[in-house]
Order: sequence, then C-alpha cells, then structure tokens
Amino acid sequence: MQSGQRRKRKRFPKSSNSTTPCCCHCSRWWILLLLIPLLLAFFFFVNHSSIGFKPNLIVRRLSNSFSASSNDDSDYSGSRITSLRVLGRVLFPDHVLLLISEGNPYKEFDCVYHKEHSSNTSGAGVVAVPVLSVDDYDEVYSIARCPVPPSNYSVGLRRGGYELRMVDRGMSSWETVAYAAVLDGETAVVFVKGLNLRPDRVSDPTQFSCHFNWGDFDISTSSSTNKYALTTRAVTAAQEIVRCALPLGLQKYPEKAHGVRVSVRVISVLKGRRRPAAIHQPPLPSVAKLSHSSFEEKEKIRKGKYELCVCSMVWNQASSLREWIVYHSWIGVERWFIYDNNSDDDIKKVIDEIKEVNYNVTRHVWPWIKTQEAGFSHCALRARDECEWVAFMDVDEFFYFPFPTARNIRKTSKSELLYPGRNSLRTVVSNFSSSTTVGEIRTVCHSFGPSGLCTIPSQGVTAGYTCRLQSPERHKSIIRPHALDNTLLNVVHHFHLKNGYQYLNLPQNTAVINHYKYQVWDAFRAKFYRRVATYVTDWQENQNEGSKDRAPGLGTEAIEPTNWSLQFCEVWDTGLRDFVMGNLVDSSTGLLPWDKSVI
Repeated sequence: MQSGQRRKRKRFPKSSNSTTPCCCHCSRWWILLLLIPLLLAFFFFVNHSSIGFKPNLIVRRLSNSFSASSNDDSDYSGSRITSLRVLGRVLFPDHVLLLISEGNPYKEFDCVYHKEHSSNTSGAGVVAVPVLSVDDYDEVYSIARCPVPPSNYSVGLRRGGYELRMVDRGMSSWETVAYAAVLDGETAVVFVKGLNLRPDRVSDPTQFSCHFNWGDFDISTSSSTNKYALTTRAVTAAQEIVRCALPLGLQKYPEKAHGVRVSVRVISVLKGRRRPAAIHQPPLPSVAKLSHSSFEEKEKIRKGKYELCVCSMVWNQASSLREWIVYHSWIGVERWFIYDNNSDDDIKKVIDEIKEVNYNVTRHVWPWIKTQEAGFSHCALRARDECEWVAFMDVDEFFYFPFPTARNIRKTSKSELLYPGRNSLRTVVSNFSSSTTVGEIRTVCHSFGPSGLCTIPSQGVTAGYTCRLQSPERHKSIIRPHALDNTLLNVVHHFHLKNGYQYLNLPQNTAVINHYKYQVWDAFRAKFYRRVATYVTDWQENQNEGSKDRAPGLGTEAIEPTNWSLQFCEVWDTGLRDFVMGNLVDSSTGLLPWDKSVI
C-alpha cells in the first residue's frame, strides 16, 4: 500500500500544486468569455464602420488643429479633466460635434461609445477611438469631432482615464438647432436652423419667442434646472436669424449673460375657432451660448477703425490664401476675418505663417454647414467695432481695376495713362466714407474658366487664368456694418440696409472682380463636393439644374466633361495678369510675393 502511494506521489505532484493546471485552465476560459464581448464590439466598429460611422473623404481627412507632435502629459491634471463638461452634441451627416465647456489645451481625446439603455457599468463593451479633430471655438469653448456612432450607441469624450461629464444627454440634429448667439446692445442675435423661413424675405417675428436658460441642461428639456429660464419676445426674424429682446436683468447687467443658453420657440396659431388659440411648441434644441465679452478684446493701442476689412468663409482653401491675402493687402485691405468651415487641409498652419509676416488675419472656427449667409451676418457683427467698410467675397475672387485714367502733365497736350496702384481699393471705398447715404458698394464679377490649362498654375490664379465668359455674373458687396438692417438679412451677394441708406453699383470702368470660378478640373472637383451657401443647391442634387450656381453642362456627378480645359472661354483677358506681373514681381528674384519661398 505504501509502495503504491509512493508510486502515486512520484507520478503526480503534491495536492497543493495538482489543482494549479486545472485552475489556470478554468481562468483562461473565464478570460476568453470576458474578452468575447470586447472582441465582438471591436470587430463591429472596425468591420461595420461603413454602415454605422458613414465615413467619407471629408471626415477621414479632418486634421487635429493641436499639434500631435508632442505626447507630453506634464500639463495633465485629473481634477482639471473632470471639471470639463460636454455641453452639447450635434449630429452632422458625417460626424458628431461635441462642445466642451471651456477652451482647452489638451492634444488628445478619445471618442467613447456606450450602448444606450445598458445596465452594464463595468466598462465592458465600451469602445474608444481617437477624435477626428479638436479645435478652439468662439474664443471661450472647444469643440471635438467624432465619427458617427452606430444605432443604439451614444458618444462622449475621454482623456486619459477620465470621461467628461455629459451635461446634455440628448443629441441635436444640425438641421434643427440654435447654434450660435451674440449679444448686441439690448438684444441677442440667435442663429437657428430648422425655422424653414423663406430666403431673402423678412418674416413675422410674432410667430417666435425667445428663451434664456441659466441651467446646465438643454433648454428644450423638461429638466428641473430650467426653473431659471426666462422668456422674451422676438424683435426680428429672417432666414436663420432671430433677434431677441434681452431679459431686463441682462440689459442692466450684461456681464451676467456669460454662459446663458438661448433658444427659439415657434408659436403656431390654431385657426377655425371663434378665438384663435396659440400653440406653443417646445423650444428648439440649443447649443447657442452667450458670452459677455465681445468676440475678441478690442485693440487698446489702435485709435480709430480700419478703413477696409474682408470677411470670407472657406473650406479647404489653404493653398489659395497666400495669393488672395497678399494681393488684396497690396490694394488696400487691412484686416481679414477667415471663417473656417470644417477645413482639413492645414489652413490653421497657413494662417499662422501669414500672420508671422504681419498680415492682420484671424481664423474663426465656424463648424455649421450650409450657413454662409448666417456666417456673413455673424462676421458683420464681429467686424462692426473694428472696420468702417467690410468686403464679403470668396478666396477665388479678386478686385481689379481694368481701365487706366488719363492725367494731364504740366498743362500740356501730353497725357499719361495712370493705372490704379497700391491701396487703390481702399482709396475707392474711402471716397464714400463721408457719404450719409451709401451703405453698400456693389461690384460685378467676371467668371474665368480653365483657360486651356490642365494643371494648377504655379504662379497663382491671377497669373494663370486668362480666359473668361463675356458677360458678368452677379456681384459682390462692400458694406458699412452700421448701415445694415437689424435683421442682418443677406443673400451672400448683397445685404438689406437700414432706411435712409442705399447701394451703389460701381461702374465697370472703375473696378470689377475676377472670379476664378471654373479652374482646372483637379481644383474644381474639390469644390464640387462642398457648397457652403444655405440656399444654393449642391451640384450633386438633382434640382435647379439651370441655376447660375451650377456649372453649365456638368450635371450631378463629378465626372470631368469633355474638353473641360477649353470651356467657359469667350474672351481672352490678360489684364490682371499683366497688372500683377508689372507691379508685384520682385525684380531681383522674379518671384511673386505669395510664393512659398517668400512667405
């Protein structure tokens, strides 16, 4: 018996060790069982992202405006991270925009996805991916962009091991939301999508009311935090802009407006009764918050205003900015407001480089798509305290003075042709500054085509494109901000003015705009995918095919038409090219001032 036991002891280890392989085996199975949900969730996000995330070229290329070259976490503080909050989320067609409670210097966030209505609090099944981009917004807050979550998933933000607190659990649609608000005297100007008001028309403000909320949660919810909400009347309404009377407390103490969320309620009237009854719909979802400070601190050193400024909304125009800014600076523009509409082409880096050589350019993040008219109204408010005149134009549009004037010399019969030169555009608008009636100067546009080129011209559009359509198309405006109607109504090409002001059509023998609208196919194709104007039909949509906003004969697909390089060419016009080459080329290097080696 003893010998048999000895043989068993030799064959098997001690009892304390004999259970180890079995327990390890069991624990491995439990680990696998725990990992299976995580693996399934991971493969779900990876393999089915084309269904849930709906990525496209724009989203995949969105760049992080904070440099990712440094992974230094020395500024990281758990308490600071946990104090940050997600104030709201807006669902766009190709990403989710998350508004963060304060400007924040952190370089890295993760988008965190949770299964909605799940009782699991252990963290299992949570998927995290890097954010698409992070940016400062409105000088006070930050924004982050995340891929669109699959059905039944919510999205939040995480930094390190801390998840940002979600102030508003709901998610608004970009098509129905109050998205920006500006203090303006005794009113608040609220920018709203979802009102569906007619373009280029003033609407009845009595069909709206305005709501100011000091609570944390969305103003459209029934949360108890809304006990601090106040209601006022709408003063004006037009397109996407509602001007609201401020509550009396904010009129007396505007500093208390900082952080107040504003929304708009639609008031419907139920007819068919002896006494029509008003039906109050819930206020629209809102991520629009007021700030007591103006858009930026006013310059304390500078006395007086700039004579001429420019506002423009851009998407992926980084490669064109240098030429456009340097050229217009030469003819007199002093200040630029660039509204960046979700660019992903390092435009922030380009603007920073331009600012380093003393061009007065500021970039303003404007993440709201299809809102060019509203963005221009927003910029008019921003520029009003700094600028006497503001030009509203695109980066592919260049003012030009095509005809010289004759000047007598020493009262003889001899004469000299004088071409307008440096600061000529500023001189033109300053001539109207003393006028008490002119509030807008309109200039016609000539549309240029590819001019036989197949590649992007190396010296820029002004030197490269020299063939255009014969008849001018539309016009662009230079306005006096204080002359604008209180509705701030505009249709991109012109603004509505206060009573007593009028517009002036600048004669073509004084100035025109060269609009490099139809460039070589590679440049034009990018424009095909993105239209920023609210009421301009996207080229990919099968409607209004005869509109001047479309490229004639292009259709709805980005397929290069036959002989594209020779289209839109009716008149050879080398005037601006000759002007640029004669006035702006460096005689020693032969370079134009917007060459990358110069800036």
